[in-house]
Amino acid sequence: MAAMKEIHKANALNRLKTVRGHLDSVIAMVEAERYCPEIMKQVSALQGSLEGVNRVLLQNHLETCVAHAVSEGRTGEIVDELLETMRYTAAVTGPARNEEN
Repeated sequence: MAAMKEIHKANALNRLKTVRGHLDSVIAMVEAERYCPEIMKQVSALQGSLEGVNRVLLQNHLETCVAHAVSEGRTGEIVDELLETMRYTAAVTGPARNEEN
């Protein structure tokens, strides 16, 4: 496993800290019983922000771990890992189905 590039680490942490603050605001909206569509809009924004974090992490992974694995001749292994990783990316998999309440 290669180390995370500092620029990607800083970017991911900044985004996650922003999400944390935004999440606290959305929790306050629910506690205050704000209008549901307003809350839903904010939840959607949070989901988009988290997808942004995933893109940063994927970019780092491609630039570090994947490049290293390919240079070692472990292409098949890393492709399988990337396909597994894509299961967690809504842009690739689409919305969750049959989600429990």
